[in-house]
Order: sequence, then structure tokens, then C-alpha cells
Amino acid sequence: MGDVQVPPPNGHEPVADLVPVIRRVVAARIRDPAQVDDIVQETLSRVIAARARVERDTLAPYAVATARNLIASGFQREQRARQSAHLLVESDDTELHPEDEAVRKAEAAVVNVALGRLPQTDREILLEHEVEGRDTATLAAGRGTTPGAVAARLARTRARLRVEYLLAQCGAEPPTDQCRPVLLAMSAADRRRQAELDVIGHLLACDFCADVSSRLLQQRPGRSRVEEERVPVSRDADIVVARQKARETAAKAGFSGTDLTLIATAVSEIARNIVKFARRGEFTFSIVTEPGRSGLLMTARDSGPGIADLPQALQDGYSTYRGLGLGLPGARRLMDEFDIVTEVGKGTTVTMAKWRS
Repeated sequence: MGDVQVPPPNGHEPVADLVPVIRRVVAARIRDPAQVDDIVQETLSRVIAARARVERDTLAPYAVATARNLIASGFQREQRARQSAHLLVESDDTELHPEDEAVRKAEAAVVNVALGRLPQTDREILLEHEVEGRDTATLAAGRGTTPGAVAARLARTRARLRVEYLLAQCGAEPPTDQCRPVLLAMSAADRRRQAELDVIGHLLACDFCADVSSRLLQQRPGRSRVEEERVPVSRDADIVVARQKARETAAKAGFSGTDLTLIATAVSEIARNIVKFARRGEFTFSIVTEPGRSGLLMTARDSGPGIADLPQALQDGYSTYRGLGLGLPGARRLMDEFDIVTEVGKGTTVTMAKWRS
């Protein structure tokens, strides 16, 4: 599989090298070892989830900034309050109207179904942590393990709970045995597992998972997004449709003038690649917001032959056909964020983002 970020020579995951740096930053400001472990774990989770949009050379500054932001925002208190109130704890402090009470009961029923689908041991540790407020050190001591291992287990359990919650909410079982593993890999932001399961090809072939996955990504913390707009791409006429949808969604996001042109140009080039080489794929467009900025997130997926020599394809001036002449490197220069994941014989995913301050 190819990726814009070239793996380090030793083959190790670069995120793993960030653990000592993150721990030093957190430990300099937080004295409770259990809280340090929690924040380090959450920082790593967010860094891993952001790898698709962060250049490898900037992962360390990004990780440090993420850790400091989590500390400054009172991560533990806010995270526990938000998750407990929304998913796991019912509050009767506020008088509800009958229709509100019905909605709350329906929501509680869905949560109970989702919790019931978790393995008993995972369910117990999640409830002890989120409802009873036990920290990872206490949970680890009672189970003969380490706080870091407990934090990792909690992260996996939350990822699975998000999947089961959405499945219970839609009231339908996945149509294939591969669906749950695919959705879990997406919920956990496990890119290696996603590659093993050919998530790209599965989402193109399975309408059920394509629908659930869009809602699943909205459940993930951090970046919020408006409902995705999807455009199938398989012929020349679809290039025009994708370009028009890009301009339309970008205008809704507040872009104007030159930015609209840049966005439409990049989308045209990537869509043309799909038609020329993959023959079948799709574009998705989402308006996204993060603290201090908003913008447009564009993802192009195909199940074509993949890119055999990704470094060559990303060289300036490289083109295998007579198109606009921009190629992948040209499209990358037009965007604020640009990432490619490709696997020969499986397909390619291009993720692009353009931001407004």
C-alpha cells in the first residue's frame, strides 16, 4: 500500500516515537499519573486519527499542540461529562415535556441495546470508568494490568460502542460478515486494519456501510462535519457533476472567488483520474469545522488498479495522459491538506481539505 507519508527507514510507526515527547509535555503540567496516562492515550488517538491530514514531519508539533489543548480544556472532566450525559447516564434534573420524555426513553433503549452487544468485561470496565468515575490506575490495579493497557482497552471499547449504537439506532443487521469489522476499523481509526479489510472497496460495494460510515465519522470527536454530499464518478459527464458539486458545497462553506476555482480544478483533476484509470469511484464533500476554522473536506475513492509508483506520480510534471497538466502534485499544491492511500489491485483514496480562517 502506498501513502503520501513515506514510512521511516526502520519501518516503525512514527506515532510510537511521539509517546515520550507527549508524556513529558503532559507530566510537566499534570501531577496525577492516572490522568497523565489518560491524556497521553487520548492525544495518541487523535494524532493517529489525524495522520491522513498531517505531514509526517509535523506530527511532533501537532502532538504537542494537541496535548496542551487537551490539558487546557480540562479534557477529563469535559470528556467524562459529555460521554456520560449523552450515552450512559440519565439525568432527571430537568422537567421534560411528554414528547421529550419519549425521545429520551427511545435514546436510552438504543444505548442499552448497544451496551448489551459489548463483551461483558468490556462493558463493565467502560461503566466503571464513565459512570462510577474510576480512573485507569484504579481499574488497572483491580485487574492486574497497567493504566496504559486499560486506556487502550477503553479506546477500543468506545470505538465498538459507537458502531453498535448506530447499528441499534438504524434497527438493521449488517448484510455481510465483513460489515462489522469494516465499521469497527473506521470507528477506531485503525488504518492498518482498514487496509487489510479493503475498506475502500467494501464501502463502494456496500450501500449499508457507506451510509452508516458517514454517520459513524460524525460521532468521532474533534472535527465536526455537515452531512456528506456524494457524487458517483464513472464517465466524463460525472467529472462536470463533481466539479459543480464541489463549487456548490464550497460556496455553502463560505468560499468565494479564487478559492472556488482552485477547489473545482483540483476536484476535476482527481475525478478525471478516476474515469481514466479506475472507471468506477465516487467523491464525497463535507463542510467541516474545527476550533478556529471551517472548510471543505473532499474524499475520492475508487476500486481501480491502484498506483504502482506513488512517488513518481507525485513528482511535478508527471502525467500519464493529456489532461489539465496538473496531475496529483498540482492538485496537492492547490489544497491545504492532501493525502493519498493506494494499494495495487485494490484502489486509491485521495483526501483533500481547503480551510477558511
